[in-house]
Amino acid sequence: MNVGPNNRVPMAEFRAALESLGGRDVRTVLNSGNAVFSSTARSADRLAEQVAEVVRSRFGVTTPVIVKSASTFTDIVRGNPFPPADEDASRFLVAFAGDAATLATLHDIAPLVRAEERFAVTSHAAYLHCTGGLLASAAGEALVGRRTQPITTRNWATVRKIAALLPSDP
Repeated sequence: MNVGPNNRVPMAEFRAALESLGGRDVRTVLNSGNAVFSSTARSADRLAEQVAEVVRSRFGVTTPVIVKSASTFTDIVRGNPFPPADEDASRFLVAFAGDAATLATLHDIAPLVRAEERFAVTSHAAYLHCTGGLLASAAGEALVGRRTQPITTRNWATVRKIAALLPSDP
């Protein structure tokens, strides 16, 4: 989910909220709004709706929530068309959406991508490498600026931290 200065959600309380929905082995990543947990839920979309509702009711925060299975998340990491060097992890964004149609809307960012940047939209995620930094990238600004839509972005360093919490054989 998207959190930030205007969408504060204490991670300890977020873990408890996920547990109240049947989440097991709940772990959060920093204060980033990311959590890894086990669930018997079979519908990622339905689970995302439930998490969004509990976040709204408990914390007064209305924000898009996107749920990915461990196998889908692993596919997103492995499917990165141009993984960055470690020193560029903070300049590399991965965009997640709840569905393929929403993800496809990110193609409209392509005209903003400069020659030294790299951008790709796949069936599971979109990837943007802002070699000059996110603040200097019109494409990066456009991608991050979609916070009110059912799209969320994470830098490659955070994506790798989440992936490290997943089961080794999802």
